[in-house]
Amino acid sequence: MSTITEVPQALKPKLMLWTDVNYHDMEEIEKMQSIPDLESALCRVFGVDLPEPKRGVLLELYVQTVLFCRECNFKKEQTSALLSIIKATHEANVETPLNNIEQCFKYCKELLLCHSVRRPPFSINLFNSEEATCILNYIYNCYVRHYKLYKYIFTPQLKLDLSLTYSGIPGQDEPTMENSSALDVENVMEKETEASIGEPEGATLGSQSELKGLIEREVREQMMLMSGQMDQRMKDIADQHKSAPDSPQPNQKAKKH
Repeated sequence: MSTITEVPQALKPKLMLWTDVNYHDMEEIEKMQSIPDLESALCRVFGVDLPEPKRGVLLELYVQTVLFCRECNFKKEQTSALLSIIKATHEANVETPLNNIEQCFKYCKELLLCHSVRRPPFSINLFNSEEATCILNYIYNCYVRHYKLYKYIFTPQLKLDLSLTYSGIPGQDEPTMENSSALDVENVMEKETEASIGEPEGATLGSQSELKGLIEREVREQMMLMSGQMDQRMKDIADQHKSAPDSPQPNQKAKKH
């Protein structure tokens, strides 16, 4: 796909970022005035083929970026580059369900710097210092502050599928090498359960149903404990991010479209 940036052909492959919107596409985008027409054009240009609500959220992100560029009177090549920066930052954010906001924002700043300083063949000065600062504030206010929402919508949710195997049930096959570890854990849990209820050493439970109930209660308790620890860890990470001294602070608020 050809770019609209005025860069010698020999230098284009060495740039850190390429544009996803060519000159013809930008001509069509500039003609679109209504939001539905603009969404349709951006959907075609970026090849957005996602189910709702992902499709609507992604198109809204691109539409707001175009409107921001129009408000700042950016040229076509500047709008094209900023759309590519937004797209690259979003893809870096949603490639993992883990917290990577610091890496994403650092990557975004590197891409913006690549288009703000003229140092062929590694960068080109599409934006001056004032425009770069304005863009950085816009990205922070409109994307970075809501990165958790984007991550929740676009990344798959992780679930724990837990299954239990009980030993000693009549008719059950002998344990194999594959499930021997699980049986060892169950034997340890059985001994701890016997000690906790005060039975004498060597005593066994009266029935398999009692053993099953005790194991299930133990597993539930461990799962609740683990869930509480994970929630606390996520809260600590969020607090560290809010109180970090190098957290990006916007100089001005972007206007809401």
